[in-house]
Amino acid sequence: MAFTICSLLPQVVISLWAGVWADRYNRKYLIMLSDGFIAFFTLILAIAFFLGKERMDLLLGISLIRSLGAGIQIPAVGAIFPQIVPQDKLTKVQGINQTLGSVLMLLSPAVGGVVLGSFGITWAFMLDVVTASLAILILSLIPIEKVARSTESASVFADLREGIDYALNNKFLKGILICFGLSFILITPAAVLTPLFVERTFGSDVWRLTANEMVWTVGTLLGGVFVSLRGEFKDKIRTVAICLVSFGIAFALLGVAHNFIIYLIIMGAAGFFMPIIATAQTVLIQENVEASMMGRVFSLVQIVTGIAMPVAILFFGPLADIISIRTILLVSGILLSGVGLWYQSTAKYSVSKNNF
Repeated sequence: MAFTICSLLPQVVISLWAGVWADRYNRKYLIMLSDGFIAFFTLILAIAFFLGKERMDLLLGISLIRSLGAGIQIPAVGAIFPQIVPQDKLTKVQGINQTLGSVLMLLSPAVGGVVLGSFGITWAFMLDVVTASLAILILSLIPIEKVARSTESASVFADLREGIDYALNNKFLKGILICFGLSFILITPAAVLTPLFVERTFGSDVWRLTANEMVWTVGTLLGGVFVSLRGEFKDKIRTVAICLVSFGIAFALLGVAHNFIIYLIIMGAAGFFMPIIATAQTVLIQENVEASMMGRVFSLVQIVTGIAMPVAILFFGPLADIISIRTILLVSGILLSGVGLWYQSTAKYSVSKNNF
């Protein structure tokens, strides 16, 4: 619990300011500095462990600092894509990005296990430092200019207030933020409780729990490849709505599945829709938000998603000891499908009213 708080809470706290900085300064240098910041403190942690100072409070403290760096970096990364990618290629590039993320989810535990088993945790930290340094070097070679702004606000607080007003006074953008929040809350039971569901329903064999995680990741990998090959979605609002409804149906079916193989097939199918939703929502923002406001909007997305899942865990975790996880999956799946239908009608109406 302490590690989760240290890893997630600082990101949420720093996000609003990070969005302002991403719109005020050169996003390329902001990403490089935050990555370097994370790598520097990871190096300190590696040296401390090498010297035998393997203390839990040190590990938690560095996790908190790393989270601050990630919170600064994430809005800038989301906002920088339209500066280096042609608009008609944004969907394809985001699909490739989602695919790479899924590949890393498959490979990282294996690589981490090999490094930990062969060399120890200190060299696992050092591997993180080396890869961060390589990333900074590669990004330094890409020419990216600071986004031009029509006006310069007098203070960071003025920029912050401007970004919040921009998002909340825009019905379409506000609908996207609400959709993110509701969908992340309702996805939480399937994301967090399914290992417990597998153990209680099908057995606690290691291979079952491993298969539960792997089929989801394989599904997201296939979904990312699909987006990359397709290249574009003409109606992204409809795409998101269909995927949310499909998500909801899949999660509801997980709740009624009594055969483990069928359960795994449904879980893999659900994973397929995740990269499509993430890509369509991200590109919608990148295509329709002003370049000078992009960082602040992505910081709001990060705050909404960063708060939604921990809050949902606090609710659904204890609830799973009161009522069956089957019921939770069934009800949350139905509600998630409802969110998809609501999003379709609300977002379409907002577009038709020219709110962007």
